[in-house]
Amino acid sequence: MERVVICGLSNRALKMFVEPLIARFHHDNEIVALLDIDPKRHEVCLQTYPTLANATFYRPDQFEQMVKETNATMAVVASRDDTHVDYILRGLALGLNIISEKPMVTTSEDARRVLEAEKASKGKVTVAFNYRYNPYHIKIKELIQSGRIGRITSIDLNWYIDTYHGSSYFKRWNRNRAFSGGLSVHKSTHHFDLVNWWISQRPQEVFAFGDLHYYGANSELNPRRENGRHCGTCSDRQNCSYYRRWFGRNQLTQIKDDHLMAGQDLGAYTGYRPDACVFDEEINIEDTYVANVRYDGGALLSYSINFSLPYEGYRLAINGTNGRIETQEYHAPSRTPFPV
Repeated sequence: MERVVICGLSNRALKMFVEPLIARFHHDNEIVALLDIDPKRHEVCLQTYPTLANATFYRPDQFEQMVKETNATMAVVASRDDTHVDYILRGLALGLNIISEKPMVTTSEDARRVLEAEKASKGKVTVAFNYRYNPYHIKIKELIQSGRIGRITSIDLNWYIDTYHGSSYFKRWNRNRAFSGGLSVHKSTHHFDLVNWWISQRPQEVFAFGDLHYYGANSELNPRRENGRHCGTCSDRQNCSYYRRWFGRNQLTQIKDDHLMAGQDLGAYTGYRPDACVFDEEINIEDTYVANVRYDGGALLSYSINFSLPYEGYRLAINGTNGRIETQEYHAPSRTPFPV
């Protein structure tokens, strides 16, 4: 029986880790403690899952105390991206097994620190890449493993994020590189993991560019240069093409935020608002990326992602010596009632 502590009570933590542990995997796992910087998140967690009333609540500076008092054997890390490394290293030092939400860390130096710590620990680090379990993605893996298209030679992957979903990363903490590592880390991690997993090869050489076009203070769509605005209270809303598109005619009322429980208002958590202006000077990450990757098995990847498009989805082609896998997927057409 694993004795599990949950570090970070975001919506991602509750829906993708806590709920399955309670509903499906409770025979082999028991959640013995909950940790977060905000007591309000603990309140929301208990309202959603009353069976966790006996799991003790701790603050981040009480991690070692939590592990000792609960005899924990595993830590699930689903806090803000830049804090993952701290919990992982502290957990490995105590011999815990770690399950980390992606991305494991936000810098290459922190990745090296984790790998070295894992070698010295009896614990193991597992990164949770949920996107592998999409049925289409599993089928692609099966086709490649079967040898149907022969040896993999190249991959073309182009990902499209619309301005409803895409803007969510520029309204909250993700827009600060120190917190997220940028979207090439926070989001593209999913896509690079898929390719690595599909073709069973390791990246050997990478060349990439990124830039900021749609969001940020210099955007040509910014109605007025001013910092500190929020969509919920902004006086420039009626002059903002972004706001008018998504909220101006009541076509959408819920701001997208994977880290806020659905139905909670903007003040639900202490000091946290997911509606900061997408044209703020604070934004220091990119919204457009391209990358070329050479793999150790000879495959070449051409990748791009854009966070300011009219629709969502991706186009994928995987070429082999005996054939080609080609697919495309588009999401949520109902979210695009008007031209960009």
